[in-house]
Amino acid sequence: MEFAYTPRLAELKQRAADLTGKIMQYEDACEADNGLSAAALDAIRQDVLASGLQAVNMPADWGGAGLTVLEQVVVQDELGKLTNALWDTVWRPANCLRACTPEQRERYLVPDILGRRRDAVAITEPGAGSDPSGIETTATPDGDGYRINGEKWFVTVGDAADFLIVLALVGDAPTLFLVDKDLPGVSVKRTPRYTHTFVYEHPEFLFEDVRVGGDAVLGGIGNGYDLTRDWFTEERLMIGARTIGAAERALTLASEWASQRIQGGHALIEHQLIQGMIADSVVDIATNRALTHQVAWEFDQGGDRKLLHAKAATVKLAASEASNRVADRAVQIFGGRGYIRDYPVERLWRELRVDRIWEGTSEIQRLVIANEVAKRGLTGLLSFAGPR
Repeated sequence: MEFAYTPRLAELKQRAADLTGKIMQYEDACEADNGLSAAALDAIRQDVLASGLQAVNMPADWGGAGLTVLEQVVVQDELGKLTNALWDTVWRPANCLRACTPEQRERYLVPDILGRRRDAVAITEPGAGSDPSGIETTATPDGDGYRINGEKWFVTVGDAADFLIVLALVGDAPTLFLVDKDLPGVSVKRTPRYTHTFVYEHPEFLFEDVRVGGDAVLGGIGNGYDLTRDWFTEERLMIGARTIGAAERALTLASEWASQRIQGGHALIEHQLIQGMIADSVVDIATNRALTHQVAWEFDQGGDRKLLHAKAATVKLAASEASNRVADRAVQIFGGRGYIRDYPVERLWRELRVDRIWEGTSEIQRLVIANEVAKRGLTGLLSFAGPR
């Protein structure tokens, strides 16, 4: 076994750290203004392209960075240290877009990879969340195309995107559609304000007799759930990586503060109760980073997709819960300052909360893991799943 970063991984980690440092200068403005100006976003876009870390999950032949899953995790770990979800300015097209036809690739995916277009995934509905099988949005055949009717919630990046990936039912066949946002019948119902301050918004969309052609189908009729599950699986790994990066930044800031802050004649870090919080946070970060890297490596080796789906759920559950514990301790160590939005620990604490909800709640992750145990036992989940 080899547990050290290869030179390639070390270089990627440093490159991602350098890009993170450049983007970090926009954090305070994003918090103060609930987003960034077009000029700031364009400057970040240029930095992303210069770093070569655009579309890390897409093949280099199409203009992406062409990284393995493990390499992507190393990059996301660094980007996760950004507050205000500024990691999302380093665009990563939805992996279901790999199912594009050649024509769709040229129209949607290649411009998306190059940062000229932006996608947003529209799956969740008022009555269907972590389990998408309850969706009610329909795509009714109409001549050589379809008419889409329905409502979608929590469409992350929906304000900045110019096309949506919409899950809808063709009869009883769940199917993904590529829908340009400016089509007649597409409208924003409302844009809620959330606990976190996100560089992009999460609008609610209405689709009222939206006419699309047959060439809008992504990945074939009836393949919507499979493509969505694969998207969830990879996103859960990336959430695991980003949350651990966020936890590391929170702990670093809290440890530095504890070394400076004098209470009762001693630095906070000399008090045993504070030491306990720091030690527990080190354990949370170190163990979850190791697990996330291990499962990402297993993805690159190939293998049983159902088992890897359950392993990704394990990563997402463990890392998101652990990072929330770390951020909460960091706020506590900062005391009253930890509750001021000017401080990154406050923003990390506020922003990490959603990672226990989106892309499948912690409860859904537990069900995925338990179902794997019930169907096929513990062996796969508790061992390395590399090639035999």
